Amino acid sequence: MISDDIFKRRRNHNNTPKYALLIITNYVVCCALFTLDVKLNWFFGLTIILLAVYNYFNIRRNIEEFTRPVIIAYGISLAGLVLLYFIAHNQL
Repeated sequence: MISDDIFKRRRNHNNTPKYALLIITNYVVCCALFTLDVKLNWFFGLTIILLAVYNYFNIRRNIEEFTRPVIIAYGISLAGLVLLYFIAHNQL
């Protein structure tokens, strides 16, 4: 019924852009951190610093994919993370 070309086209998610994976990784890590504890501790700070280093090297390695619209989307996603942080910590 279904042709084999459909399954060969997106093998291992090779067509997913690196910037989309970076934004998803940022949200997953930050959402996991926001559920841990209300106050800021050393683990939270260390994880955010390591995430920033990961972002820096990932952007540097894939700089050709980061065009102006992608940079704007990345900036909006970072602003969304800050907003998510304040929403998560002001609920209590």
